[in-house]
Amino acid sequence: MSKLMRAIRVGEFGPPSVLRLCSDVPVPQPGQRQVLIRVHACGVNPVETYIRSGMFARKPNLPYTPGTDAAGVVEAVGEGVTALKAGDRVFTTGSETGAYAEFTVAAEDCVHKLPDALDFTQGAAIGVPYFTAYRALIHKAYAKAGQTVLIHGASGGEATGGKGIDLIIEMLSNVNLSKDLQMLAYGGRVMIVGSRGPIEIDPRDTMFKESSITGVALYCATPEQKQECAAFLCAGMEAGWLRPVVGSKYPVDKASQAHHDIIKSPGAAGKIVLTM
Repeated sequence: MSKLMRAIRVGEFGPPSVLRLCSDVPVPQPGQRQVLIRVHACGVNPVETYIRSGMFARKPNLPYTPGTDAAGVVEAVGEGVTALKAGDRVFTTGSETGAYAEFTVAAEDCVHKLPDALDFTQGAAIGVPYFTAYRALIHKAYAKAGQTVLIHGASGGEATGGKGIDLIIEMLSNVNLSKDLQMLAYGGRVMIVGSRGPIEIDPRDTMFKESSITGVALYCATPEQKQECAAFLCAGMEAGWLRPVVGSKYPVDKASQAHHDIIKSPGAAGKIVLTM
């Protein structure tokens, strides 16, 4: 008989109330080049609310356990895994069985050792936000030292002395994109990281400045690009200058409240995490 665990399950797409804690979910087993992690904390990302609602382009098969980002301790490893062993403190950016659970399975190349200086809630806060930021800034925008960067597409061009902004990381493009294009410097770029719907823009705002709009999706990154990002972030954590900021913490049975709050409280400081 397989061991059972607690996990959030989604049996139908809909509002936060469809997130239900079940205590009879079989513990997944690691396969070839996979790692089984005992989850201590998992991150809650806005995209998970879109998937849960059924509004996301890619829909998982029902029922499913949400979440990709988790931190905990390696419970077991599958055949072929050499870089990790049972007992290692780790975080993952790519749970394959769902992170909102007591145990999760992830591919070896998506599991990274968690520095001792960080706790598990900080480890759970790394994943999608930090890897997406690196991909947007480095892989897609080719950001360089000395350039002016605006996060989220907030208003206010005065800070650049009238020169405009070189690079905007846009989290809510359906609200801000038109204004973003007007704030850009010549040759400026807008990186689309998030959007909740359509928006009308004037293409002439891109013509006169020869600016560009680029979409960013973490799942499009190659394994090599993900490893590059992981190496950079882990080096920063080891050196002490990168310390993930954790916001509200919820026990796993309050996952529906976490989903409600992440949408209703935009701009809140720190990553929302669930604890086991």
